[in-house]
Amino acid sequence: MGASPTLISSVQRAFRLLEAASAHETGAPAKQLARETGLPLGTAYHLLRTLVHEGYLRRLDDGSFVLGDRLQSLHTGGRSQALLARVRPVLSALRDELSSAAYLTFYEDGEIRVSEVVDGPRTPRVDLWVGFADAGHATALGKAVLRELDDESRKEYLSRHTLNDLTPHTVTTPVELIRRLETTPLAPAMTDLEEYALGTVCVAVPVYSGGTLGSIGVSMPRNRLDRIDEVRDRLMPTARRITRSLSLTM
Repeated sequence: MGASPTLISSVQRAFRLLEAASAHETGAPAKQLARETGLPLGTAYHLLRTLVHEGYLRRLDDGSFVLGDRLQSLHTGGRSQALLARVRPVLSALRDELSSAAYLTFYEDGEIRVSEVVDGPRTPRVDLWVGFADAGHATALGKAVLRELDDESRKEYLSRHTLNDLTPHTVTTPVELIRRLETTPLAPAMTDLEEYALGTVCVAVPVYSGGTLGSIGVSMPRNRLDRIDEVRDRLMPTARRITRSLSLTM
């Protein structure tokens, strides 16, 4: 038999207090929480003050304790990790099938953010030398999101972002960008033909996580430009699969 693990009793007691507090929707005072957890009142007070200081509990004006915002942040982060864990195998399969690095983005708080990149020694990712917050207009991933936005949301996004000139191929005027978004022959797929980085082309299509818009895409060397139609045809069913997976309730 292996040695028993070393347990930190104060941590165990703190968890018991959190569990007890979570059972009272409108909060419970220290004396009640101490009684329910079997802790001496002095110990309970000390741990409760620590938990409040760290944001795991919140003390109400009447002296009761309720769960704090820190726990909600942990829950949200854990849920996001769980959702990404569902998607990584799909992105890995896409990378292996197309021999290209695969990407997932989401449009959150008015910004296009990269949430996951799946690459490998033979499928290196694009050097993200300019952040997506400043390059949505020049990337297939960003343009796939912008194309799905309604007119008002797209106008609002463009009002906050300068269309920086990243390569000689980058579109830098809103009128021309919108024209290309609305007339792309590969819709709903969008392409980046060396607009973000010379020597690299990308293809992306939109995905959804519930009501949150995003995109998946792959990047390739320019000499594989003739495969864009094939890549688009592979991305479309993958996007539908990812959308179904991300939209499942946890």
